[in-house]
Amino acid sequence: MTRDGLHIWRIVLFTLLCIGIVVLAFADLLIGTTKVSIDEVWAALTGSCTNPQYEVIVYRMRLPKVLAAIVSGMALAASGLEMQTLFRNPLAGPYVLGINAGASLGVAIFTLALPMLGIASGGWLMRLGITGMAWVGSAAILLLVMALSRHIKNINVILILGMMLGSAISAVVNILQYMGTDESLKAFIVWTMGSLSTVTLSDLEILIPVTVLGLILAIAAIKSLNMLLLGESYARTMGLRVGLSRSIIFLSTTLLAGGVTAFCGPIGFIGLAMPHLARMTFRTADHRILMPGTILWGAFAMLICCVVCDIMAHSDLLLPVNTVTSLLGVPIIIFVVFRNRNR
Repeated sequence: MTRDGLHIWRIVLFTLLCIGIVVLAFADLLIGTTKVSIDEVWAALTGSCTNPQYEVIVYRMRLPKVLAAIVSGMALAASGLEMQTLFRNPLAGPYVLGINAGASLGVAIFTLALPMLGIASGGWLMRLGITGMAWVGSAAILLLVMALSRHIKNINVILILGMMLGSAISAVVNILQYMGTDESLKAFIVWTMGSLSTVTLSDLEILIPVTVLGLILAIAAIKSLNMLLLGESYARTMGLRVGLSRSIIFLSTTLLAGGVTAFCGPIGFIGLAMPHLARMTFRTADHRILMPGTILWGAFAMLICCVVCDIMAHSDLLLPVNTVTSLLGVPIIIFVVFRNRNR
Protein backbone atom coordinates (compact mmCIF):
# COMPACT_ATOMS: atom_id res chain seq x y z
CA MET A 1 0.00 0.00 0.00
CA THR A 2 1.33 3.43 -0.97
CA ARG A 3 1.86 6.22 1.56
CA ASP A 4 -1.18 8.15 0.32
CA GLY A 5 -3.28 4.99 0.29
CA LEU A 6 -2.23 4.20 3.86
CA HIS A 7 -3.12 7.74 4.94
CA ILE A 8 -6.59 7.41 3.39
CA TRP A 9 -7.06 3.98 4.99
CA ARG A 10 -6.28 5.38 8.44
CA ILE A 11 -8.75 8.23 8.00
CA VAL A 12 -11.43 5.75 6.89
CA LEU A 13 -10.66 3.45 9.83
CA PHE A 14 -10.83 6.30 12.34
CA THR A 15 -14.17 7.33 10.87
CA LEU A 16 -15.57 3.78 10.92
CA LEU A 17 -14.52 3.26 14.53
CA CYS A 18 -16.19 6.51 15.62
CA ILE A 19 -19.40 5.58 13.78
CA GLY A 20 -19.23 2.05 15.18
CA ILE A 21 -18.91 3.33 18.74
CA VAL A 22 -21.98 5.56 18.32
CA VAL A 23 -24.03 2.75 16.73
CA LEU A 24 -23.04 0.19 19.38
CA ALA A 25 -23.72 2.64 22.21
CA PHE A 26 -27.23 3.35 20.90
CA ALA A 27 -27.82 -0.37 20.26
CA ASP A 28 -26.86 -1.16 23.84
CA LEU A 29 -29.43 1.35 25.06
CA LEU A 30 -32.07 -0.57 23.08
CA ILE A 31 -31.06 -4.10 24.12
CA GLY A 32 -32.09 -5.45 27.49
CA THR A 33 -34.58 -7.59 29.33
CA THR A 34 -37.20 -4.84 28.89
CA LYS A 35 -38.06 -3.87 25.33
CA VAL A 36 -37.66 -0.15 24.65
CA SER A 37 -38.23 1.45 21.24
CA ILE A 38 -35.86 3.86 19.49
CA ASP A 39 -38.27 6.76 20.00
CA GLU A 40 -38.50 6.05 23.72
CA VAL A 41 -34.72 5.84 24.06
CA TRP A 42 -34.29 9.15 22.26
CA ALA A 43 -37.01 10.75 24.38
CA ALA A 44 -35.33 9.54 27.58
CA LEU A 45 -31.95 10.90 26.47
CA THR A 46 -33.38 14.30 25.49
CA GLY A 47 -35.50 14.63 28.63
CA SER A 48 -38.83 14.52 26.81
CA CYS A 49 -39.88 11.03 27.94
CA THR A 50 -43.44 10.86 29.32
CA ASN A 51 -43.06 7.35 30.76
CA PRO A 52 -41.10 7.40 34.05
CA GLN A 53 -40.40 3.67 33.80
CA TYR A 54 -38.55 4.02 30.50
CA GLU A 55 -36.70 7.05 31.79
CA VAL A 56 -35.37 5.02 34.72
CA ILE A 57 -34.45 2.05 32.52
CA VAL A 58 -32.64 4.11 29.88
CA TYR A 59 -31.19 7.02 31.84
CA ARG A 60 -30.50 5.45 35.24
CA MET A 61 -29.67 1.85 34.29
CA ARG A 62 -28.51 1.48 30.68
CA LEU A 63 -26.81 4.83 30.05
CA PRO A 64 -24.33 4.50 32.97
CA LYS A 65 -23.42 1.02 31.75
CA VAL A 66 -22.78 2.27 28.21
CA LEU A 67 -20.67 5.18 29.44
CA ALA A 68 -18.77 2.85 31.77
CA ALA A 69 -18.04 0.52 28.83
CA ILE A 70 -16.69 3.39 26.71
CA VAL A 71 -14.61 4.88 29.52
CA SER A 72 -13.19 1.55 30.75
CA GLY A 73 -12.35 0.41 27.21
CA MET A 74 -10.49 3.64 26.47
CA ALA A 75 -8.67 3.57 29.80
CA LEU A 76 -7.53 -0.06 29.70
CA ALA A 77 -6.45 0.09 26.05
CA ALA A 78 -4.40 3.28 26.52
CA SER A 79 -2.71 2.00 29.68
CA GLY A 80 -1.93 -1.31 27.97
CA LEU A 81 -0.23 0.49 25.09
CA GLU A 82 1.84 2.54 27.54
CA MET A 83 3.04 -0.56 29.38
CA GLN A 84 3.89 -2.50 26.21
CA THR A 85 5.96 0.40 24.90
CA LEU A 86 7.65 1.23 28.21
CA PHE A 87 8.68 -2.38 28.91
CA ARG A 88 9.16 -3.19 25.19
CA ASN A 89 7.17 -6.34 25.87
CA PRO A 90 4.21 -7.29 23.63
CA LEU A 91 2.62 -9.30 26.44
CA ALA A 92 2.70 -6.49 28.99
CA GLY A 93 -0.68 -5.13 30.07
CA PRO A 94 -2.09 -2.42 32.32
CA TYR A 95 -1.79 -4.65 35.38
CA VAL A 96 1.91 -5.62 35.11
CA LEU A 97 2.94 -3.13 37.80
CA GLY A 98 0.80 -4.95 40.35
CA ILE A 99 -2.04 -2.42 40.19
CA ASN A 100 -4.63 -5.17 39.88
CA ALA A 101 -3.06 -7.12 42.74
CA GLY A 102 -3.02 -4.02 44.95
CA ALA A 103 -6.67 -3.32 44.23
CA SER A 104 -7.54 -6.97 44.91
CA LEU A 105 -5.73 -6.84 48.25
CA GLY A 106 -7.61 -3.70 49.25
CA VAL A 107 -10.96 -5.25 48.36
CA ALA A 108 -10.00 -8.54 50.04
CA ILE A 109 -9.16 -6.71 53.27
CA PHE A 110 -12.53 -4.94 53.21
CA THR A 111 -14.71 -7.88 52.16
CA LEU A 112 -12.83 -10.82 53.72
CA ALA A 113 -10.65 -9.64 56.61
CA LEU A 114 -12.94 -7.08 58.27
CA PRO A 115 -15.91 -9.52 58.64
CA MET A 116 -13.55 -11.93 60.45
CA LEU A 117 -12.94 -9.13 62.97
CA GLY A 118 -16.66 -8.66 63.45
CA ILE A 119 -16.85 -5.50 61.29
CA ALA A 120 -19.67 -5.88 58.79
CA SER A 121 -21.15 -3.48 56.24
CA GLY A 122 -23.82 -3.55 53.59
CA GLY A 123 -25.67 -1.51 51.00
CA TRP A 124 -24.03 1.73 49.89
CA LEU A 125 -21.34 1.39 52.56
CA MET A 126 -20.23 -1.92 51.04
CA ARG A 127 -20.05 -0.33 47.58
CA LEU A 128 -18.15 2.70 48.89
CA GLY A 129 -15.75 0.52 50.87
CA ILE A 130 -14.93 -1.77 47.92
CA THR A 131 -14.28 1.20 45.62
CA GLY A 132 -12.25 3.10 48.20
CA MET A 133 -10.09 0.15 49.22
CA ALA A 134 -9.43 -0.72 45.57
CA TRP A 135 -8.17 2.84 45.07
CA VAL A 136 -6.03 2.68 48.21
CA GLY A 137 -4.48 -0.63 47.15
CA SER A 138 -3.72 0.63 43.63
CA ALA A 139 -2.22 3.89 44.92
CA ALA A 140 -0.04 2.06 47.47
CA ILE A 141 1.46 -0.14 44.75
CA LEU A 142 2.02 2.91 42.51
CA LEU A 143 3.94 4.73 45.26
CA LEU A 144 6.06 1.64 45.92
CA VAL A 145 6.87 1.10 42.23
CA MET A 146 7.71 4.79 41.69
CA ALA A 147 10.00 4.72 44.74
CA LEU A 148 11.78 1.64 43.40
CA SER A 149 12.08 3.11 39.89
CA ARG A 150 14.15 6.00 41.25
CA HIS A 151 16.86 3.56 42.30
CA ILE A 152 16.55 1.03 39.45
CA LYS A 153 17.53 2.06 35.92
CA ASN A 154 16.78 -1.25 34.19
CA ILE A 155 13.08 -1.22 33.26
CA ASN A 156 12.99 -5.03 32.98
CA VAL A 157 13.98 -5.31 36.64
CA ILE A 158 10.97 -3.14 37.52
CA LEU A 159 8.79 -5.45 35.41
CA ILE A 160 10.06 -8.52 37.27
CA LEU A 161 9.62 -6.83 40.66
CA GLY A 162 6.07 -5.85 39.71
CA MET A 163 5.26 -9.44 38.78
CA MET A 164 6.84 -10.82 41.97
CA LEU A 165 5.01 -8.24 44.06
CA GLY A 166 1.74 -9.20 42.38
CA SER A 167 2.40 -12.88 43.10
CA ALA A 168 3.12 -12.19 46.77
CA ILE A 169 -0.04 -10.11 47.11
CA SER A 170 -2.07 -12.82 45.36
CA ALA A 171 -0.80 -15.31 47.94
CA VAL A 172 -2.05 -13.07 50.76
CA VAL A 173 -5.41 -12.69 49.00
CA ASN A 174 -5.67 -16.49 48.65
CA ILE A 175 -5.08 -16.87 52.38
CA LEU A 176 -7.85 -14.36 53.11
CA GLN A 177 -10.16 -16.21 50.72
CA TYR A 178 -9.44 -19.50 52.50
CA MET A 179 -10.24 -17.95 55.87
CA GLY A 180 -13.25 -15.88 54.76
CA THR A 181 -16.91 -16.65 55.38
CA ASP A 182 -19.23 -17.87 52.63
CA GLU A 183 -20.97 -14.50 52.36
CA SER A 184 -17.77 -12.44 52.28
CA LEU A 185 -16.15 -14.86 49.82
CA LYS A 186 -19.12 -14.52 47.47
CA ALA A 187 -18.86 -10.70 47.58
CA PHE A 188 -15.17 -10.86 46.70
CA ILE A 189 -15.63 -13.39 43.89
CA VAL A 190 -18.41 -11.27 42.34
CA TRP A 191 -16.06 -8.27 42.33
CA THR A 192 -13.27 -10.25 40.63
CA MET A 193 -15.62 -11.16 37.75
CA GLY A 194 -15.97 -7.52 36.75
CA SER A 195 -19.22 -5.72 36.12
CA LEU A 196 -20.37 -2.62 34.26
CA SER A 197 -23.98 -2.80 35.40
CA THR A 198 -23.12 -1.78 38.97
CA VAL A 199 -21.66 1.57 37.88
CA THR A 200 -23.97 4.49 38.70
CA LEU A 201 -24.13 8.06 37.44
CA SER A 202 -22.54 9.24 40.70
CA ASP A 203 -19.68 6.77 40.13
CA LEU A 204 -19.16 8.21 36.66
CA GLU A 205 -18.79 11.69 38.15
CA ILE A 206 -15.53 10.39 39.62
CA LEU A 207 -14.50 7.79 37.04
CA ILE A 208 -14.81 10.05 33.97
CA PRO A 209 -12.63 12.94 35.30
CA VAL A 210 -10.00 10.45 36.54
CA THR A 211 -9.96 8.72 33.15
CA VAL A 212 -9.76 12.04 31.28
CA LEU A 213 -6.77 13.07 33.43
CA GLY A 214 -5.09 9.70 32.78
CA LEU A 215 -5.69 10.01 29.03
CA ILE A 216 -4.30 13.57 29.02
CA LEU A 217 -1.12 12.26 30.65
CA ALA A 218 -0.99 9.39 28.13
CA ILE A 219 -1.33 11.81 25.21
CA ALA A 220 1.29 14.10 26.76
CA ALA A 221 3.65 11.11 26.90
CA ILE A 222 3.32 10.28 23.17
CA LYS A 223 6.66 11.87 22.25
CA SER A 224 8.38 10.03 25.11
CA LEU A 225 6.77 6.74 24.08
CA ASN A 226 8.03 7.15 20.51
CA MET A 227 11.57 7.69 21.82
CA LEU A 228 11.32 4.72 24.19
CA LEU A 229 10.50 2.41 21.27
CA LEU A 230 14.24 2.19 20.55
CA GLY A 231 15.23 1.70 24.18
CA GLU A 232 16.00 3.87 27.17
CA SER A 233 19.67 4.31 26.25
CA TYR A 234 18.72 5.82 22.88
CA ALA A 235 16.05 7.98 24.53
CA ARG A 236 18.63 9.39 26.96
CA THR A 237 20.97 10.31 24.10
CA MET A 238 18.05 12.18 22.52
CA GLY A 239 17.70 14.26 25.68
CA LEU A 240 14.68 12.49 27.20
CA ARG A 241 14.39 12.64 30.98
CA VAL A 242 13.67 8.94 31.35
CA GLY A 243 12.92 9.03 35.09
CA LEU A 244 10.34 11.80 34.70
CA SER A 245 8.79 10.06 31.68
CA ARG A 246 8.51 6.81 33.63
CA SER A 247 6.76 8.59 36.49
CA ILE A 248 4.26 10.23 34.13
CA ILE A 249 3.51 6.91 32.41
CA PHE A 250 3.21 5.07 35.75
CA LEU A 251 0.83 7.74 37.07
CA SER A 252 -1.23 7.64 33.87
CA THR A 253 -1.50 3.85 33.99
CA THR A 254 -2.52 3.85 37.64
CA LEU A 255 -5.21 6.49 37.09
CA LEU A 256 -6.57 4.60 34.08
CA ALA A 257 -6.30 0.97 35.20
CA GLY A 258 -6.80 1.72 38.89
CA GLY A 259 -9.93 3.77 38.27
CA VAL A 260 -11.53 1.10 36.10
CA THR A 261 -10.59 -1.65 38.55
CA ALA A 262 -12.02 0.29 41.50
CA PHE A 263 -15.43 0.88 39.92
CA CYS A 264 -15.81 -2.04 37.48
CA GLY A 265 -13.58 -4.73 38.95
CA PRO A 266 -10.59 -6.30 37.15
CA ILE A 267 -11.29 -6.55 33.41
CA GLY A 268 -8.78 -8.61 31.49
CA PHE A 269 -7.41 -8.77 27.94
CA ILE A 270 -8.73 -5.39 26.68
CA GLY A 271 -5.53 -3.64 27.71
CA LEU A 272 -3.43 -6.52 26.40
CA ALA A 273 -5.14 -7.14 23.05
CA MET A 274 -6.31 -3.73 21.79
CA PRO A 275 -2.83 -2.20 21.26
CA HIS A 276 -1.96 -5.16 19.03
CA LEU A 277 -5.20 -4.80 17.11
CA ALA A 278 -4.45 -1.10 16.60
CA ARG A 279 -0.92 -1.87 15.34
CA MET A 280 -2.27 -4.43 12.86
CA THR A 281 -5.09 -2.27 11.53
CA PHE A 282 -3.38 1.15 11.46
CA ARG A 283 -0.06 -0.41 10.33
CA THR A 284 2.19 1.87 12.34
CA ALA A 285 4.27 2.09 15.50
CA ASP A 286 3.93 5.89 15.69
CA HIS A 287 2.07 6.69 18.90
CA ARG A 288 0.63 9.88 17.37
CA ILE A 289 -1.62 7.54 15.39
CA LEU A 290 -1.43 4.46 17.59
CA MET A 291 -2.61 6.09 20.84
CA PRO A 292 -5.94 7.49 19.51
CA GLY A 293 -6.42 4.34 17.44
CA THR A 294 -5.93 2.11 20.48
CA ILE A 295 -8.29 4.25 22.56
CA LEU A 296 -11.03 3.94 19.91
CA TRP A 297 -10.51 0.19 19.55
CA GLY A 298 -10.78 -0.18 23.33
CA ALA A 299 -14.12 1.63 23.48
CA PHE A 300 -15.40 -0.32 20.45
CA ALA A 301 -14.40 -3.70 21.94
CA MET A 302 -15.93 -3.00 25.36
CA LEU A 303 -19.21 -1.94 23.74
CA ILE A 304 -19.26 -5.21 21.77
CA CYS A 305 -18.75 -7.12 25.03
CA CYS A 306 -21.53 -5.09 26.62
CA VAL A 307 -23.94 -5.84 23.76
CA VAL A 308 -23.07 -9.58 23.91
CA CYS A 309 -23.78 -9.65 27.66
CA ASP A 310 -27.14 -7.93 27.14
CA ILE A 311 -28.12 -10.30 24.32
CA MET A 312 -27.26 -13.31 26.49
CA ALA A 313 -29.36 -11.81 29.30
CA HIS A 314 -32.45 -12.36 27.12
CA SER A 315 -31.96 -16.11 27.58
CA ASP A 316 -31.46 -15.67 31.35
CA LEU A 317 -27.73 -16.32 30.95
CA LEU A 318 -25.96 -13.50 32.81
CA LEU A 319 -22.31 -13.50 31.77
CA PRO A 320 -19.63 -11.58 33.72
CA VAL A 321 -17.96 -9.03 31.47
CA ASN A 322 -14.57 -10.61 32.21
CA THR A 323 -15.55 -13.84 30.45
CA VAL A 324 -16.59 -12.00 27.29
CA THR A 325 -13.44 -9.84 27.17
CA SER A 326 -11.33 -12.98 27.57
CA LEU A 327 -13.14 -14.73 24.70
CA LEU A 328 -12.60 -11.61 22.57
CA GLY A 329 -8.98 -11.00 23.55
CA VAL A 330 -7.48 -14.50 23.57
CA PRO A 331 -7.75 -15.09 19.77
CA ILE A 332 -6.04 -11.75 19.13
CA ILE A 333 -3.15 -12.60 21.46
CA ILE A 334 -2.76 -16.08 19.95
CA PHE A 335 -2.66 -14.52 16.46
CA VAL A 336 0.00 -12.02 17.58
CA VAL A 337 2.13 -14.80 19.12
CA PHE A 338 2.05 -16.90 15.93
CA ARG A 339 2.63 -13.84 13.75
CA ASN A 340 5.76 -12.88 15.69
CA ARG A 341 6.99 -16.40 16.53
CA ASN A 342 10.19 -15.97 14.48
CA ARG A 343 11.15 -12.58 15.97
